Amino acid sequence: MAFHVMLIPTLNCPAKCSYCWSSEKGSPLMSIETIKEVVEWLKNFRDEPVTFTFHGGEPLLAGADFYREALPLLADGLSHMKPAFALQTNLWMMTPELARILAKYNIPIGSSLDGPRELTDLQRGKGYFEKTMKGSEIARSNGLKVSFICTFTSHSVKFKEDIFNFFLENGITLKLHPALPSIRDENPEKWALSPEEYGELLVYLLDKYIENIGKIEIMNIDHLCKCVFTSRGTVCTFVDCMGDTFAVGPDGNIYPCYRFIGMPEYVMGNVKDHPGMEDLARSDAWKLMFQYKEYVDRECKDCRYIKFCRGGCPYNAIAPNKGEIRSVDPHCIAYKRIFKEITDRWENEFFGSSALPMFMLPDQPGKEAKPGIMSLMMKRLSSMD
Repeated sequence: MAFHVMLIPTLNCPAKCSYCWSSEKGSPLMSIETIKEVVEWLKNFRDEPVTFTFHGGEPLLAGADFYREALPLLADGLSHMKPAFALQTNLWMMTPELARILAKYNIPIGSSLDGPRELTDLQRGKGYFEKTMKGSEIARSNGLKVSFICTFTSHSVKFKEDIFNFFLENGITLKLHPALPSIRDENPEKWALSPEEYGELLVYLLDKYIENIGKIEIMNIDHLCKCVFTSRGTVCTFVDCMGDTFAVGPDGNIYPCYRFIGMPEYVMGNVKDHPGMEDLARSDAWKLMFQYKEYVDRECKDCRYIKFCRGGCPYNAIAPNKGEIRSVDPHCIAYKRIFKEITDRWENEFFGSSALPMFMLPDQPGKEAKPGIMSLMMKRLSSMD
């Protein structure tokens, strides 16, 4: 089974997104020595394949020389683990030189756009849209694949139709995040998308996706359908991620996830000490994550979606409560809303079609008040490994 290591070269970022909860001005840059220690740490850590994601802050602040040296160190030093790579960036710092370095390792690029220029610049700062699109052009012209995450806020959700049409008309795959309350902001709830609004947004996008199937991809809806279809979580939000996901900060400290980077109480160890799994398991942060797992098992045992939800994201549940486990992910309301919608539609359409062969589409769909979902389920079936 593969595992995931997120590398955070810095928490610094040149952008000034209104709802940001993860950047830190003045954050140091990760050194190549730290990358060498990552290699030594992981050599005998696990035998499974590993995926490295460079995240931030803004990881391209590390510069071309960093990646020119870091990537072969990881790829060659851990070749027995068949390392794969990914990178999340606003693309402002992308250059042809950097793009060529990344292209040698077929690194997919994730970036962020919140919709049309005016809306993106309102939420992420004037000029954000233009700088990101310019960087995207450089990346793509050098053979890199670029996709975008769209953050929906309490403001932008009012323009969900405009945002959807922007991604549809520009042929851009849509992956969305709800804006979270920032634990580093004096007014943490200002931009946060409420769970109720998030649930309604997901149902809206489910309908729009079905109406436009073949014209756009909405990754969240694909993943949610796959969760229902397979009865297991398929992305990190909906799995017991502890022990399979790690994050390394600029100073080499190891955390349960990149979202905890820079929060001392969640440090599990440091790469220079080459800790084994049993060493990390002795940390308070590790124990807290497993306490959350036990909490979910206890509190959610009667929920019909527990197998493929797992209480949602531990960070969302724990960090805003200052490390106390009081509830599951507050977006539980949204998860239940969309899981119920998908499950009910699937069951009604599938079992409501008489003489329907297993896993085959009906020739003549019945008249329904809501769009059918079987086409999306078939899409997930055909794309499953």
